[in-house]
Amino acid sequence: MDAGVLRTALEALDARLDREVRLLVGGGAALALAHGLRVTTLDVDAVPFRCAATLEDLAPIVAQVGAELGIGPTWLNGYFSTFLHVLPADYGDRLVPIVAGKRLTALALGAEDLVVMKLFAGRDKDLPHARALLVKGADASIIDAHLQTLIERGIPGAQDAADRLDELRDQLGR
Repeated sequence: MDAGVLRTALEALDARLDREVRLLVGGGAALALAHGLRVTTLDVDAVPFRCAATLEDLAPIVAQVGAELGIGPTWLNGYFSTFLHVLPADYGDRLVPIVAGKRLTALALGAEDLVVMKLFAGRDKDLPHARALLVKGADASIIDAHLQTLIERGIPGAQDAADRLDELRDQLGR
């Protein structure tokens, strides 16, 4: 899905909701909709955020939208929640609104927080995304300071993520 399809899917979800839902969006959807990167993705990585809804509550509506748009029943999923524990406490200060619908509000992670998550994931497809966000102006000092905090707290994978950041900085000559 490209940014247009992603937006259409979220708007179709909004049209079907019978209550207020707030979503925290990460992954490729956040890259495309909030940060203007030209990426395609198979899904919208999102979790309910500061609302009573759960992904299980939304599943029937998500499946309806998926069938209507031909994008599958799990186009909205919480797979990225695996990495939510690595977000800094102040990530909410950097959220970027991407949908302000009738009942749906979708907020994407800020660039620095997406970079942290991409560095932790460390997949071949994640590192170019992290690099692109750094090129676009993500503040590497915020990322570095947070990674150092995670290292000090003994969070598994934090040192690997910091090493990946160093490699990206070397590539960018920073």
